[in-house]
Amino acid sequence: MPTAFPDEALAPIEPRPEKDAFSISDLCAEFAVTPRALRFYEDEGLIAPERRGTQRIYSHADRARIAWILRGKRVGFSLAEIKEMIDLYDVGDGRQVQKQVTLERCRDRIELLENQKRDIDAHIIELQQFIQLLEGSDAH
Repeated sequence: MPTAFPDEALAPIEPRPEKDAFSISDLCAEFAVTPRALRFYEDEGLIAPERRGTQRIYSHADRARIAWILRGKRVGFSLAEIKEMIDLYDVGDGRQVQKQVTLERCRDRIELLENQKRDIDAHIIELQQFIQLLEGSDAH
């Protein structure tokens, strides 16, 4: 499993060098997520906190992965897509494959969103025209 994201572009969060590790409550507060969400990401293999008894101890790498996951979700990537991109970190090529795959996924997502935006704009125009037609028919 990948262990770190040192490149700020891929994990754009402020470093926290004052802490060696993070509790589930630390990360829930920082990222405004629930413990259930973090446990779900763990179950899906996206993060792998250390266990001390029943307590989960999250590393800086886990924290960076959570930031990546949340950013990916915000822009509409599925958890499977996010996992694929994160898992490419350790392929041993200086992260070139990870960067290339992520760029391709981002460009594909932009194209999809631009197409959806055009469709939405067309629907809005059609609805506005329909409203004008209906309002015009009330004048008679």
